[in-house]
Parts: sequence; structure tokens; C-alpha cells
Amino acid sequence: MSLIIASQLEADFNRSLARHPSNPILIDVADDEPWSAASEADILLVRPSPAWRQPVSPRPDIWPGRLKWVYSASAGIDFYPDWLLDAPLVTCGRGVASEEIADYVIAAIYAYAKNLEGVTARSRAQWVPVPLGRVSGTTIGIIGLGAIGTAVARRGVALGAQVVAVRRSGVQTGIAGVQLVADLETLMAEADHIVVAVPATPHTRHLVNDGLLARVKPGTHLINVARGSVIDQDALIRSLDAGQLGFATLDVTEPEPLPEGHALYSHPRVRLTPHISSNHMLVRHRLLEKIQDDLSRFVRGESPSDVVDRARGY
Repeated sequence: MSLIIASQLEADFNRSLARHPSNPILIDVADDEPWSAASEADILLVRPSPAWRQPVSPRPDIWPGRLKWVYSASAGIDFYPDWLLDAPLVTCGRGVASEEIADYVIAAIYAYAKNLEGVTARSRAQWVPVPLGRVSGTTIGIIGLGAIGTAVARRGVALGAQVVAVRRSGVQTGIAGVQLVADLETLMAEADHIVVAVPATPHTRHLVNDGLLARVKPGTHLINVARGSVIDQDALIRSLDAGQLGFATLDVTEPEPLPEGHALYSHPRVRLTPHISSNHMLVRHRLLEKIQDDLSRFVRGESPSDVVDRARGY
């Protein structure tokens, strides 16, 4: 019998997935209660839609139903309720958008270092020498060396920057030119650009706080492409206002979107983008390839890639 896959993704994506050699049956899932598909599907392909944020507690009686596998199109699973992990198998789309996000990070680093818009001459009076910042020779610090952090590290080394990083496992990177440092305090003190790329878990909530921000060099640039909860936003504003932290590029916030009138919208030392660094619709083909490969493994009785560890939360 063909596997039944219930999917929250776009109709075109589902039609392409249905052409997998295993001939799965694809069912479109309504966004209001996507978990209800557990009664009829073997695999549930989910995305972080608003329905998952609604208070559905305790766990729905139907869950996990007949499901054998839940596949999150996003890399992070923090958007979903804890009971999602009660499914027999949960995997995620880790790595699909890492190259796009790394490009965003490098663009942000150059935008801050060179500030071409700020030094553009629009009159003869503005035709004056202005020193530009540098990227080569500076230090990029990366908090978290998963798929995103690794992609950033490779780019940083190629650009002539020194790259330092911390990672939970402590395992060496295998990337020439990347140095692991002992702790976050050391990284914060050494880096000119700090890239936050860790998953959102209870352990990483407000990981970047007043204590860590007090250690940065004046003028340091902080870039968050992880989750808004990893940074204490009040502490961030205090550091910016005190002139300690030089600038912040934020693609994520807590909550999303921020309420109207929030200080981060108008802060002169903040660049705020609406969670777009993944460029996710333009890398849908990569997600499709990843799911197709994982489906082939599953059909063969093998473990798919990027199984979520319930204890770690990612």
C-alpha cells in the first residue's frame, strides 16, 4: 500500500512530492487544525503556521493517531507544541536554507562595515574622504556551528576574517581557519561581528543577556538569524543606548511581528528584517530534494536525516 502523506505545504510542492517512486498519496491539510490529519495519514508534513501557536492543551486525543512520522519543513521545532514530539519519529528541514541565511549574514556584515548608503555623496559639499570599515582582518564570532554557523564560517574564512566559534558539542569544526574558543564570554570579547545561530530551547532563552553584552568591544555588530528568544531584547536596547554594542542586525524577534511602536522598529542602531533570511520560497526545490531523499530512506527501512532529539529540543 502507498504511504499517505498529509501536507501543509503548497499544492505545487505536494504534486511534485507525489511523483516520488514510492507513489505516496498526498492529502492537503487545512491550516486550522493540521494535527487532525493524524487520523488518516502515515506521514504529516508541517510548517510553522499560526494554528500551531494556538493553545491546544492537553494534547489532542487524536494525537499521534496512525502517524509514523512528522516532518517539519522548518529547521527549528520551537514553533510547535511540545506534544508534537510524541509522534514516533520527528525530523526537520535542517540545512535547507543554510546557504541563503549565510549570504544574509555576510551581506549584513558588509552593510555595517562599509555603510555605502551612509557615505554616498549627493552633492559637491559631500565629496569628502570618508574612511570605510573593514571585513578582512576582523573577527567574526559564531554562536552555534550547525548548518548555518558552518556556512557562515566558511564564508568568513574566505573573506580573510578570523573566525572564532563556540558549539555545544565542543567537537572540532574540521574547517581550516576556524578556531573554537572556550566559552561565550571569550567569544563576545574577541569578535567584531557576533552571529547568533543556535536553536531556540529552554537552555538558550535569553542566552545573550546583560552579562554577555557587557563584554563586547565598543562598536561590535550583533547579528541574530536564530530565534528572537535567544536574545534578551531589553538588554540589547540597553547595550545599544549605552554605546557599548555598535549595531544589531535582527532577522528574528520575540514576538513576531513586534507590536506597533516597539523601540526596535525605529532604533537608529538596528536593522530589522521580517524573518526573511532563509529566502524559503526560493529554496523550496532543496526542501523537496531533502524530503524525497528521506522518504526513500524511510521506505527502505532506514533512518531519515536530521531526526529531532526530544531531550535537546532540536
